[in-house]
Amino acid sequence: MISFIHAAFQHARTTLLLFFVILIAGIYAYIYIPKESDPDITIPIIYVSLYHQGISPEDAEKLLLKPMERELRSIEGIKNLSAKAYQSGAHIIIEFMAGYNIDKALDDVQKQVNQGKVDLPQGTEEPIVTELSLSQFPVLVLTLSGEVPERTLIDKARSLKDEIEAIPSILKAKISGDRTEQTEIVIDPKILDTYQLNIAEIAQLFNRSNRLIAAGALTTQNGRFFVKVPSTFQTAKEILDMPVKINPETDAIVKLKDIVDIRQNFQDRETYARLNGKPAIGIEISKRAGENIIQTIQKVREVVKEKTQNWPDHLHITFSKDASNKIQDML
Repeated sequence: MISFIHAAFQHARTTLLLFFVILIAGIYAYIYIPKESDPDITIPIIYVSLYHQGISPEDAEKLLLKPMERELRSIEGIKNLSAKAYQSGAHIIIEFMAGYNIDKALDDVQKQVNQGKVDLPQGTEEPIVTELSLSQFPVLVLTLSGEVPERTLIDKARSLKDEIEAIPSILKAKISGDRTEQTEIVIDPKILDTYQLNIAEIAQLFNRSNRLIAAGALTTQNGRFFVKVPSTFQTAKEILDMPVKINPETDAIVKLKDIVDIRQNFQDRETYARLNGKPAIGIEISKRAGENIIQTIQKVREVVKEKTQNWPDHLHITFSKDASNKIQDML
């Protein structure tokens, strides 16, 4: 050791040069190395969700779990398979051996689920296969709240979500607490009697008109082209202008707008979100694996600040579950 120290003093320039190289490399590593409190760990666990509205736990075990378990047990590499049935559905948790290729496991599970779903009872929704990954957990939650119309709150949240997802280091931004917009058609039975129509005929007209029709392919000297007839409704005006019946006496066309009223509405609410007693919508933000969490959250805050400059004063943005705070304290 003493000889090493003497050599360092005798080659002072080389020692200083080496010192500065190590210093610069350390600064570079500190700036660019991913900073995590919970590192991205690949957990070989896959979650299969089954949903059937109204089914009892007993029937879910017999009709949902057993057919699916028969298919899944044939997969190689499974360490443990557990299942649980409950009202209106069931789920299966598949744990693979440590070090097992998670991509292959996910592909095998998806194939067996596709084979097993043909044995599920009619009315069961499409099974959902999900890989459990720590990187998918949100690193930041934005909450929009204020005494504003619900449509305004949803539009602002969706616009902000698109801006956040445009950041390269963001994996996804998920909105919670919003509702899907829908079009309500209100029919007066008295008017239907006047035109000698019934509800079943109106419903059948909608089923025939609101669909995409594949018309095959057209082969020409320039190549082969696929033909389709797009006839799905895009606007409320298209719905109102849909012909319903021809009056045989006057040859006049009875359109849907002559017998119904249309309202823009939202689906029935299943959950409520409020902040400080005011209506709220949350945006859960997840980053990509390996990205610097401090820089990512800083970019999100900059985008939110720029996007919300012209928003109403009574519409507030609240940041919560900021994972970068703990990491900065650790650093």
